[in-house]
Amino acid sequence: MKKIAIIGGSGKMGQWFANFLLKDGKKVIITGRDQRKLLEVKQQLGAEVATNIEAVKSADIVLLSVPIDNFEEVVKEICPYTRSEQVILDITSIKVFPVETMHKYIKVGLVLGMHPMFGPGAKDIKGQNFVLTPSNEDEKALARKVAKYLKIRGARTIFMTPHKHDELMTIILGLSHFIAIVSADTLLSIDTLKQTKTIGGVTYKVLLTLVGAVISEAPEFYASLQMSLPSMREIEELFQRKAKLWADLVKNRDKQKFVKRMNSLKNRLEKGIPDFNKAYENLYQIVERL
Repeated sequence: MKKIAIIGGSGKMGQWFANFLLKDGKKVIITGRDQRKLLEVKQQLGAEVATNIEAVKSADIVLLSVPIDNFEEVVKEICPYTRSEQVILDITSIKVFPVETMHKYIKVGLVLGMHPMFGPGAKDIKGQNFVLTPSNEDEKALARKVAKYLKIRGARTIFMTPHKHDELMTIILGLSHFIAIVSADTLLSIDTLKQTKTIGGVTYKVLLTLVGAVISEAPEFYASLQMSLPSMREIEELFQRKAKLWADLVKNRDKQKFVKRMNSLKNRLEKGIPDFNKAYENLYQIVERL
């Protein structure tokens, strides 16, 4: 039976994977910087606990679930203890830096970048997306094995380069998180949140759902992500320019140009996303049940 070490197993995503792997019949050993929290997770899940070095020495597979700010420090710590038959996976939300860091320090063992596209609130692995970012032929072979394992358990996998992943995550995560944070700051500055929540419709519920999903999580994670994703500054500056453009249309009461630009956006969305209207209808039904 494979033994899997989760470095950072006391964190939310580390706990999620520990719970999943234990239920899947794997032996799991977890580590964490906060000893009190680590022992709480041990009691809750029944996983073995150890130091980073002890865990790596005893494991067949190593899963790195640590904050991006501490990633290089952890990799430097464990690299002398990896073995040729070991697999080392990282599950950070960016990929270029972690993959390059693993290649720089880990000379023995096979590494692979992986990004689970869901948070620790996910109830099951079924239907979840994983991005795998192999960067050479050996890693591609490993990625196919990982993809097969995940597919059997109902998950979906997508292969892409680390650079392409980070380019897309700047939009998928970076922009959406930025909008949520700024929206939360705006809503709370107006000080009518309780009233608006009571009478708000589906569109407003969507906004509050996005805001709640981001603001309820660890601020350190979102700060690191905003400051680590490539081109984040350029995307946020573009967003600010677009916000000013639309705000100026409202300020100048230019209804004709507002309608014209909005129709243009609708047409471009429908061409770019053929099932856009269907996706919106599905979202409408989901939010109505909230």
